[in-house]
Amino acid sequence: LFISAYAMRMHFGDWSPLREPTLLTWNTGLLFVTSGAMQWTVVAARRGQIDGVRNGLVAGGALSFAFLAGQLLVWKQLNDAGVFLRSNPAHAFFYLLTAVHGLHLLGGLYVWGRTLARTRREDVEAIDVRLSVELCSVYWHFLLFVWLGVFAVMLST
Repeated sequence: LFISAYAMRMHFGDWSPLREPTLLTWNTGLLFVTSGAMQWTVVAARRGQIDGVRNGLVAGGALSFAFLAGQLLVWKQLNDAGVFLRSNPAHAFFYLLTAVHGLHLLGGLYVWGRTLARTRREDVEAIDVRLSVELCSVYWHFLLFVWLGVFAVMLST
């Protein structure tokens, strides 16, 4: 619905497209690597390699936090350049879309944290966390897919 509203709103006269910060391309790359780390974690869980699961989860989480930090840095760069939420509707949509995506990522990190905590138990086997790992991976792949759509829409204007 946000994308639909974005597409409709951009045809009004007060719309001034936002020049995409270069850092967004790097952040997109981070999401690809994060998704890969989560998939690697699934493979480790299927093979029964609990150390691989732990390492994959730590890598996926660290990369996710790096993405969020990158997004905050983009916001700071835009703010320093005078691109504010109220500057024009294109800017407001940029902040809205990136904030909603970040909130979804934070929600995923909550589940990721619970899964990582389960892997820290002494008696845990990879099979015990396999479903959680697979769900986290699917969620991260979905977040990447959504981000690519949002990114494409913002670049198209």
